[in-house]
Amino acid sequence: MEPNPKKQLAINGGPKVRERAMPPRRLFGAAEREAVTRVFDYYEAHGIDFSYQGFFENEYTDAFVKYLGVSGYADGIATGTGALYVALASLSLAKGSEVLISALAGDPGTVSSIILQGLVPRLIDCGKDIYTVDAETVAQRISPQTKALFIVHTGGISAPMTEIMAIAAQHNLLVLEDCSQAHGALYRGQRVGTFGDVAAFSTMSRKNHATGGCGGVVYSKSEERFRLMRAHSDRGKPSWRSDFNDKEPASYLFPALNWNTDEISSAIGTSTLARVEAVRLQRLALIHKIEARLNSETKSCRAYPVSDDAAPFFLPVMVNVDMLRCSKREFAEAVLAEGIPINPHYRTIVSEWPWAQPYLGDQVVPHNAISLRDRSFNLLFHEAFGPEEIDDIIAAIVKVEAALSV
Repeated sequence: MEPNPKKQLAINGGPKVRERAMPPRRLFGAAEREAVTRVFDYYEAHGIDFSYQGFFENEYTDAFVKYLGVSGYADGIATGTGALYVALASLSLAKGSEVLISALAGDPGTVSSIILQGLVPRLIDCGKDIYTVDAETVAQRISPQTKALFIVHTGGISAPMTEIMAIAAQHNLLVLEDCSQAHGALYRGQRVGTFGDVAAFSTMSRKNHATGGCGGVVYSKSEERFRLMRAHSDRGKPSWRSDFNDKEPASYLFPALNWNTDEISSAIGTSTLARVEAVRLQRLALIHKIEARLNSETKSCRAYPVSDDAAPFFLPVMVNVDMLRCSKREFAEAVLAEGIPINPHYRTIVSEWPWAQPYLGDQVVPHNAISLRDRSFNLLFHEAFGPEEIDDIIAAIVKVEAALSV
């Protein structure tokens, strides 16, 4: 019998399950165009050009704090990495202080912000079979030199913040939450970012909430921390002082760079912020449908369990390699070749980055993070995916599974 060419894997030259591109997200539409026009109209009416830290940034940051649901203060930042840097700088840690950070960092900006401020990163392994750190592992890694915890809410799933904050209080540690992948996620009914001393969010275009091509925002419940973040984001200026004069740099507090956002980005942020909860719920509904299909139609793949408190950024898919005659990575590469957007091998484990290794406080091997990464791939999706995209995702995985099963 002649082999069926439709069953030949695309990675081996066969036809793809999905030849056409996935639908664009189009987060920025008519509402954002109108928001930008509003900026022009406002400043034309006032007879000046728009700049930064003006009417629209204040509108945006007020709306952002209201969305988080806990009174506090926010400042718009030019990039997500800048937000991490500014939030960490506001903790005023002494040079050489240890900062504990998840080994599954999500982005190099996390550990880089620690290194560039003369601090020492020490890695915390993930909990067993979870993408975030757990309280027990955090407690085990604290040393006399530890001064702060840098908690990453990976993939839109909250770390156990109530328990972590109790440990931090016990050891007198400051806490920074990296919410870059987790806009709107909750832990026990409370938004991430509102537990720690400071929080940083990326607002680049792929995130659940965005201010444009790139951007960020920082938040704190403390006015003192907020003022330090504001100064670190704008060249050390003590802008809250009634006698402050922008033209007198001698009165600035410390060396700092310009991380300011702008009025157009802020107006876009206010617009997309109004839809962020709807986006979160749309993404949750989508991945629950994918989960049901995976569990009923495939044998080797299962969706990572995601609760309704999450704000999914990607969906980890767990692969049982004992049922396959290939590695997880080979399996995932074959799914990718079928036209399905996935990250076959999540490469954000800090201990594997040669450039970061010399700066780490010790050479701990994060076995749980490595094990989880080696048994999964990340499905990249957004809220514009529909039934056809779900059909193609499942069809591609089923096709690859049929070809590579034991």
